[in-house]
Amino acid sequence: MIMTTNPAFLFVHAMNSLALGMNLFIIAVGLTLIFGVLRVINFAHGAFFMVGAYVLLSFTRWFEHPAIGFWIGAVAAMVTLGLIAYFVERHLLCHLYEKEHLLQLLFTFALVLIIGDITKIIWGPLQHSVSYPPGFNGAVNLGISYYPAYLLFLILLGPIIALFLWVILEYTRWGRIIRAARLDREMLLALGTNVKAVYSIVFVVGSALAGLGGALAVPRMAIEPGMDSLVIIDCFIIVIIGGLGSMWGSFLGAIILGISTIFGTLIFQEWEIVVVYMLLIIVLLWRPSGLLGTPEKERH
Repeated sequence: MIMTTNPAFLFVHAMNSLALGMNLFIIAVGLTLIFGVLRVINFAHGAFFMVGAYVLLSFTRWFEHPAIGFWIGAVAAMVTLGLIAYFVERHLLCHLYEKEHLLQLLFTFALVLIIGDITKIIWGPLQHSVSYPPGFNGAVNLGISYYPAYLLFLILLGPIIALFLWVILEYTRWGRIIRAARLDREMLLALGTNVKAVYSIVFVVGSALAGLGGALAVPRMAIEPGMDSLVIIDCFIIVIIGGLGSMWGSFLGAIILGISTIFGTLIFQEWEIVVVYMLLIIVLLWRPSGLLGTPEKERH
């Protein structure tokens, strides 16, 4: 009733859906890149998200100026997760590429448990929070309603990152190499390309995006051990709805999940999670490869 009689109320919730969706897209697109090229279902992606959140928390405490601490912390989250991802991929995960998927799943699940314990040792088991950064702690007049500046920033940042990645993948030499590595690794090796380096770069970039997503999510959610568990479920829902390996599919899936989460909570309250899973089932029955995915072919 309120939704149909109050346009401002509807507008704010639509914007909240986009803000949530774009934050999740930044995280999920990294998972999409990793699966698309390495064909590894990385359960540790949510743990990387959590570490990014804790890294930003540390930087906001180290710097007296909140804005400097926040933005340097966001960059540091990307760098930290990139370094962790490089070590994991080069020294551990690379030995499992030719193994069955079950071993890869067990390995990434083990990383989740290890990283979870390490975060408790370093940052403790308590819940923490971080305020919006200065300059983004107010509201912007959008005509129909005022809206938090930081959430508006997330809404704008998502498409910018999507377009940037699309340009890299479609119009650069590295993009062509990454797409080739996804389709035929043996042919790429025969042409003299360092496929190991390609795999490392993709895993590092995908994990760095998880760290950035974790840092940017901090002002809108509590930081606590176990915060990775719900996020990784959301990310898998996004990539399955959008299509495994499809970047624009992840973008669309993130918007759909954001809308179903916000409006599902508003309309169905505690039944919101059922709405999300029903949507997932419908998509899988209608298009098993996802909305923008393509049917899997045997990869060389």
